[in-house]
Amino acid sequence: MGTDEVGTVEALREHRVTADPLIAQHGGRIVKTTGDGVLIEFGSVVGAVECALALQRLAAERNAGTPAERRMEWRIGVHLGDVLIEEDDILGEGVNIAARLEGIAEPGGICISDDAFRQVRGKVEAEFADNGEQSLRNIARPHRVFSVRSASAPEPRGAPAASLLLPDKPSIAVLPFANMSGDPEQEYFADGIVEEIITALSRVRWFFVIARNSCFTYKGRAVNVKQVGRELGVRYVLEGSVRKSGNRMRITAQLVEAATGNHVWAERYDRDLADIFTVQDEITERVVAAIEPELYSAERFRSQRKTPESLDAWECVIRALSLISQDTHARNTEAEALCRRAIEISPGYGQAHSLFAWVITRRTLWSGDVTTVAVEANTAARTALDLDERDPWAHLVHGMVLWRVRRHGDAVRAYRRALELNPNFALAHALLGLPLAAQGLHEGAVSSAENALRLSPNDRLVDRYASGVMVVAPFIAGEYYDCLAKARETVEKYPEALGVHMHLVAAAGMQGPQDTAAEALAELLRVRPDFTLAWASDNIPHIGEIRERLLEGLRKAGVSEE
Repeated sequence: MGTDEVGTVEALREHRVTADPLIAQHGGRIVKTTGDGVLIEFGSVVGAVECALALQRLAAERNAGTPAERRMEWRIGVHLGDVLIEEDDILGEGVNIAARLEGIAEPGGICISDDAFRQVRGKVEAEFADNGEQSLRNIARPHRVFSVRSASAPEPRGAPAASLLLPDKPSIAVLPFANMSGDPEQEYFADGIVEEIITALSRVRWFFVIARNSCFTYKGRAVNVKQVGRELGVRYVLEGSVRKSGNRMRITAQLVEAATGNHVWAERYDRDLADIFTVQDEITERVVAAIEPELYSAERFRSQRKTPESLDAWECVIRALSLISQDTHARNTEAEALCRRAIEISPGYGQAHSLFAWVITRRTLWSGDVTTVAVEANTAARTALDLDERDPWAHLVHGMVLWRVRRHGDAVRAYRRALELNPNFALAHALLGLPLAAQGLHEGAVSSAENALRLSPNDRLVDRYASGVMVVAPFIAGEYYDCLAKARETVEKYPEALGVHMHLVAAAGMQGPQDTAAEALAELLRVRPDFTLAWASDNIPHIGEIRERLLEGLRKAGVSEE
């Protein structure tokens, strides 16, 4: 409605024109409509459930080919119970329970009560899933609820994985804010606001905050906060919208308790564009206050992150972050250009320098020449630290540079400092696992990688590094079979992951048989045709016995010397 009132009303009318005859065919009577809701009375529970299934099939057919954000998706609740008749209306707890069942159904789903289920079991061609006892809003006692879908229907698209357990501290996911401006270029503006809020929330060490890239997998999708809560394992979801017009902006934000769908807090901000960072801080503080008021009163929350001197530079950094998450050579090159532009515009913008250090260090995966690039990357990282010593990104990229120049102990200290400043920094948890593994701390490395994946389960960049830890750790421990299995799994997801290919070849060379090593080497040379032992010797971050063992495995697999 907020995007297109006329179009939405027309779409609803068209759906109703085709749906209403189905209701009559199944013996239903439309009692009344309430906005976009419909109350229907049936003389038979079987008729009611069969009608619900028919309505959802019809909606699915009409939505075929329609963009997700424009689909007219219905929730349906069915209950059997007494009602009070008042003229043409029906009232009572039976009606209220049906309405509450509709409210907890997924979009496109049907929920029925235990009373209704007992009447239709074995009489309707459908599949029933027991959702257990559910507390329904304003209903005194819990009700056992069943989900219903057609027995012939395919599995729901993108069916959620098993629910993650809630952490033992307040947990939150910040969903991408909707861009209400109608201008695609303003997507970066909206994304930047969310990025700042996530970073600020992450600084509160008693919070469990889902990382940015996992939250952004829901971008552009019609989502249900209950589903988001289950998939990410969080208690709260923050969502909102941004409308920018000239020098004015309107930001709405609402905090929702995921399990119930209840609104904890909501606010709207109409401000000048110059006040954007004040609004970000204000939203963040209000969220903290709404979730943990006693903690908020004990330690007043302030965002410590420095703001760029220019919004243009800030936008460059936000776009670079998006490109970095894709972790390919082409996207890394684009991100490098954006970081250089941000530094040119705003030389005092610390995060621009830290991201620049990141992208040029990553560039060495494709270009080699670590020794030369490390000087420039280290300078950029030190500049970022001088500008803002409390920026976790600055310590992260400093650790990355130290890892690549084989200063493993210093790299661990840099990553740990990043995590002191932001305990929810999933990427830092993932990267920490690499020098821990190199120091022989196998359990610590794996634990760090697993923690990264728990904090950001949908982030490809975090998964890429965490998966790398799971490849490197068994190789260092001499468990070549495990290394081979994990490396094969990882290169399926990340075909450009040169370091994983290299460990796969080395493990195959050490483990055998030769045909396995030859096959792995062919894939490595596809990624980097000029790969040689000399190149590996110059560029691998390992030292000592581990380095020699990796080179030995590559040599046994048939990698050429020069």
